[in-house]
This record gives sequence, C-alpha cells and structure tokens, in this order.
Amino acid sequence: MLTNRDKILKTFTQKNGIVKLKEITEQGINKYHLLKLVETGEIEKLQRGIYKLSEYQINDFAEIKKIVPSGIICLYSAWNFYELTTYMPHEYHIAIEQKSKIKLPDYPPIKLYYWNKSVLSIGVKTGKIENTEIEIYEIEKSVCDAVKFRNKIGKDTLNEILTEYLKLKDKNIDKLIKYAKLLRIERILQNYLDVLL
Repeated sequence: MLTNRDKILKTFTQKNGIVKLKEITEQGINKYHLLKLVETGEIEKLQRGIYKLSEYQINDFAEIKKIVPSGIICLYSAWNFYELTTYMPHEYHIAIEQKSKIKLPDYPPIKLYYWNKSVLSIGVKTGKIENTEIEIYEIEKSVCDAVKFRNKIGKDTLNEILTEYLKLKDKNIDKLIKYAKLLRIERILQNYLDVLL
C-alpha cells in the first residue's frame, strides 16, 4: 500500500519533476503532506501552486527552447542578461513571429511578444545561457527596444538601461544608431544620447 509520500513522489516522477498542487489534491491527498515534503527539502516550491522535485535540475532556458524553439530572448530578459537593469523579471520575455501559435505551460513563466517578421529578425545573435544555446537580441538592439517601448517600461527603467549601456567599454554607438534607423527611432535615441553623452 502506497503512503501519501510515495503517491506524491510517484506523481512528480510521472510529471518530469514539476507538479501543480491541484494535481496532488485531486488524488485526495491533503496539501499538508506536500508541504511536509517541502519542509524536509525533498520538494521545492517554484511559484504559487507549482512545485518541483528537489533533485530534479531545471534549466529554464532549455525548457524555453523546447516550448518556443523559434523564440528570441527580448526586453526585460535581454536587459537582465546584459546587466543593463537591476529589475529581475519574474517571467521570461520572448519575441516570436506574429502568426505563431504556442501553448504555454505553467512553468517556466513565459511572456510572449508577437512581433512583425521584418522587426523580429533585426539584431538576433546566438548566445549561451546555462549551457543552452539561445537566440537573443544583441545588446545594441536591446537598448533600442528600450527606447522604442519607453512609454511601456517607464522613464526610470529606460534611463537605467541607457546609462548602464553608455558606461560599457565595448559599447558600439554606430551599431546602436544603425538599429535605431531600422526601428525608426533614430531621432528619439539621438535626443537621449545628446542629454546623456
């Protein structure tokens, strides 16, 4: 006869190490038994209502690559990757083509941006995060995206990104302006650069 602990651990094994609380309680197991396993360290809480087996190693970027194979790391996730902002996004920001249809799982948390094909392909490079090859926008393109979406992200975030970028030894202002032209924000970027440089 399986104990509640055995049933819970079996569910985690069947679900590749990640389980929703609901999937446990639907088996008639009180959530107290799951929380007990969190206390002992066998299970970890990932986010509200989602848990993982502690021994199960999650590489979020490898998971994202499986879920959104043609996705490109953008906006907050890219700014964070380049250390242009102190803001830690609680979800992964991924750009995909406008017509794409993708069903997102509960984990990892992903926010999709549906961009026009002509814009989507500008400034993409291959990078490595957590031993996973991913597509990410180049730093200059990412800075231009901050200018482009300035009204959505707010002045403080934009100023932080621009200031941090301009501090870099290997910044490439020519490339920055090239991307700004392609994104039709050259004049706006120039106004910011005139103030900050």
